[in-house]
Amino acid sequence: MLDTLHIKNYALINELEIQFDKGLNMITGETGAGKSIIMGALSLILGNRAEGKHFFDPSKKCVIEGEFNIGAYQLNSFFEQNDLDYADHTIIRREITPDGKSRAFVNDSPVTLVILKQLGEQLIDVHSQHATLQINTEEFQFLVVDSVADSFALKQSYKESYVSYKKAKRELEELKETVKKAALELDYFQFQFDELDGAKLVPDEQGTLEQQQRQLENAEDIKRSLNAASRLLENEDIAVLTQLKDAMSQIEGISSFLPEAADLAARVKSTLIELKDVAAELTSLEEDTHLDEGTLLEINERLSLLYSLQKKHHVDSVEELIQLRDDLEAKLLAINSSDEQLERLEAEVIEKLKVALHNAKELSSARRLVLDKIAGEVQNTLLNVGMPNAVLQIVLEQLKEGEMRESGIDTIQFLFSANKGQALQSIHRVASGGELSRVMLAIKSLVAKTSALPTIVFDEIDTGISGEVALRVGEVMENLATNMQVIAISHLPQIASKGAAHFKVYKEDRANRTISNIVRLDQSGRVKEIAQMLSGANPTDAALEHAELLLKG
Repeated sequence: MLDTLHIKNYALINELEIQFDKGLNMITGETGAGKSIIMGALSLILGNRAEGKHFFDPSKKCVIEGEFNIGAYQLNSFFEQNDLDYADHTIIRREITPDGKSRAFVNDSPVTLVILKQLGEQLIDVHSQHATLQINTEEFQFLVVDSVADSFALKQSYKESYVSYKKAKRELEELKETVKKAALELDYFQFQFDELDGAKLVPDEQGTLEQQQRQLENAEDIKRSLNAASRLLENEDIAVLTQLKDAMSQIEGISSFLPEAADLAARVKSTLIELKDVAAELTSLEEDTHLDEGTLLEINERLSLLYSLQKKHHVDSVEELIQLRDDLEAKLLAINSSDEQLERLEAEVIEKLKVALHNAKELSSARRLVLDKIAGEVQNTLLNVGMPNAVLQIVLEQLKEGEMRESGIDTIQFLFSANKGQALQSIHRVASGGELSRVMLAIKSLVAKTSALPTIVFDEIDTGISGEVALRVGEVMENLATNMQVIAISHLPQIASKGAAHFKVYKEDRANRTISNIVRLDQSGRVKEIAQMLSGANPTDAALEHAELLLKG
């Protein structure tokens, strides 16, 4: 439940703190006094977005802080899943800076608005007069039925199986589309693969062939140069080797007189040996070099094929052609094995559909068991709040065989009649604003018994009611507060008198500023406030006496 709400620098509020009672808390005050400001501040710590800038002092940040007692509500797993520090007394804080930046904290750990909203939905249910619009939505109506049926576990099981079925079905449809498209491309893929596979591609082949091509195309020049080099070394009249032999002899002849000459002679000899080896290799290369027109033709044809394939497939190397060939082979294998994949996926879809339908039927059965109970209890509550002829009928119909939605295999509709002889219709078509508020109160009272929310807030749902009906509405709220904390904003004295705690919101002028404030009324303050609600700012003795009677119940 909400123990304390602290508001600082928000709208017309400089700073105030409200300590709520665990039962029924009534908030009253004149129109414009600031009750909606308090609700706006509360909505901020429940994860709602800050609309505009609302600062009492534009130079300072706005801070809203709520302390919640959550020890009895089994929220440990939520805190663990979101990496938050759990505490039975949890503090939620929202800060908005003058430049509009917003930060949120749970027990001093920063959180996103998404997480804050998820936590807020488990702590407080805010019901305003505008919330009656949701009563005609399937989502809300299923929520009511599932809450009373305690079928949330069944609903979760169904939802998981439904999502799993839809995913498998989507994969099957995608595979079918892929197979269909692939079947159209099969011949083309096969032709491309056969062409590349028939080329017998070898890595690094192109570079080797291009080198061989250059050698064969220049064979005559190579042979002529090798022969000329060989003659210069050995076969000419002034051959290099002959002259080196003569030089070596001259140097050796003086080595006995000049010791350094012996080393030079050895070096010339070593050079002579190396050049003899070079000359022998030149001769061998020259003899092996010859123009082979047949081989050159084969190489040219092979390179032409490789160049043609590269140009056709927009690649630059044999290695890329090989990769393309392998990719085509994998596609062909996938296409050829798609029948097996289709059979497997079709079987999987059938099985998942079977599970989802089974879970959906269990959920539907659980819902049907409580329809009469919901209608009966709501009608009893409506009888107590001045609608003796009200009739609620919940129509639950199954979709066509095999059809499912995220909510199950059912459609739901709340049909309502407020008066005798009035045909049952969709509830929003036949109920006035005041009637809708009472219907919603009756439904919320029923759901609250099973949903175990710590706190429920009724924000001015007393629109369109008065007198004895208002008194009965107050009694419903009072009974509801025996099981949970209730905070209600009201303009009606009959309802305000039922509170275990009564807070008055008021405006006051300080210096050049108007501020909103709130005070918890004692018994005499309550008598005066309720009397003023009955008869105006200056209550008569009769109004004061009436107020005392209302407070005595």
